[in-house]
Amino acid sequence: MQAGRNRKVAGGTKRSATGTGLAAESAPFEVYAIRYATVARRGAENFIGSDPHETAERMDYFVWLARRGTETYVIDTGFNEAAARRRKREFLRSPVEGLEALGVSASTVQDVILTHLHYDHVGNFDLFPSARFHLQDRELAYATGRHMATKFFSAAYEVDEVASMVRHVYAGRVHFHEGDAELAPGLTVHLIGGHTLGLQVVRLWTRIGWLVLASDASHYSANRELESPFPVVADVTAMVEGWRRLEELASHPRFIVPGHDPALMRQYRAPTASLEGIVVRLDAEPEVDSLASAAGGSRPPAHAASGRAR
Repeated sequence: MQAGRNRKVAGGTKRSATGTGLAAESAPFEVYAIRYATVARRGAENFIGSDPHETAERMDYFVWLARRGTETYVIDTGFNEAAARRRKREFLRSPVEGLEALGVSASTVQDVILTHLHYDHVGNFDLFPSARFHLQDRELAYATGRHMATKFFSAAYEVDEVASMVRHVYAGRVHFHEGDAELAPGLTVHLIGGHTLGLQVVRLWTRIGWLVLASDASHYSANRELESPFPVVADVTAMVEGWRRLEELASHPRFIVPGHDPALMRQYRAPTASLEGIVVRLDAEPEVDSLASAAGGSRPPAHAASGRAR
């Protein structure tokens, strides 16, 4: 076990903790989403069981920033232009440029939380030379284990990036977590699984209460709200149970931030006019309760309409 492991959160953290204990005594985090790429999608690429001919909402790609005073945490590091060409994504800007626009230099960031090791969440880690990387034990075990011999599970990983992360383990730069853990007062990570076996989400105390960065535990709000799973998945049952866990962790379901939903850019505001279309601030009330209701073509299959809508 890594000596730098942060303490586990006893019993997990429930919504009833909102506004109490250490979080209430801590200053809130500012939280930002930085959009760096996009791609057109079809329904079957977003929801299990959708019509493969139906056009769906685009998929946007984000990294996230949480900061409080001198504390800075980058959540995921995105992919670069070469990966975008290889995987036929529309590359808008380097995630590092988005951080710089918020006054954060990647070269000085001390803490990077990796929700998982898929190419669109761990690329560019080499641009963070001073960082320690926070990762779940199960994610590295999954990304280097027997399932990677099956293309369905390995397709979203880049073998060179996984191998480089193993080298960082040997260099002492990876801080492993086993389940729920507190990194700082008001900042915890929580093992969810589902999409990958070691996917973790990030819970932050903010001025509006507990905010959860769901990453790929819920690509679109509609995946969770209409119980229609995303097709890239290691364990569908864990993915579904993960949605309930997200709701326990957030002060309100509308404070669950999906990992790839372009509706975010419509429902939250840019911190400055110059950052319109690039960055939005997430520690604010979304302008509609359900991001899925504003997600245009992000439609699940017809059978999902009978699922619960929150």
